[in-house]
Amino acid sequence: MFSKACEYGIRAIVYIAEQSYNDNRVNIKEIAKAIDSPEPFTAKILQILSRAGIVDSLKGPTGGFLMSHTQMDEIHLSHIVAAIDGDQVFVGCGLGLKGCSNEKPCPVHDKFGVIRNELRHMLETTSVSELAKGLKEGLTFLKR
Repeated sequence: MFSKACEYGIRAIVYIAEQSYNDNRVNIKEIAKAIDSPEPFTAKILQILSRAGIVDSLKGPTGGFLMSHTQMDEIHLSHIVAAIDGDQVFVGCGLGLKGCSNEKPCPVHDKFGVIRNELRHMLETTSVSELAKGLKEGLTFLKR
């Protein structure tokens, strides 16, 4: 459903948020290891998310990535998905057909529309803060 970049982006943001609760800044190497992602790919994804204002990046020897509590509360999964994958998950055809529409639906058009609406609702109502708290409390995980 999401691109690999988007999956890694969500995992990276949740990890950064969890670390930010303890006022820890984390570097690319730490993030990549924590989310089991290649470092160069992680760096590219975080550059996109930093430019979108989803995460803060500080340069220098004491730099790294971090999020404020306000960011964690205000940023929802939909913001991360939009920054990396755009809106295709919300408007695209379930079978990837270019000509699919209400007037000319694909075989899964109606059923996929219901799923897409539920997915949109979940992404728009799930904050980074909510996910980071689950990770911090040991209720969820990012890597096995």
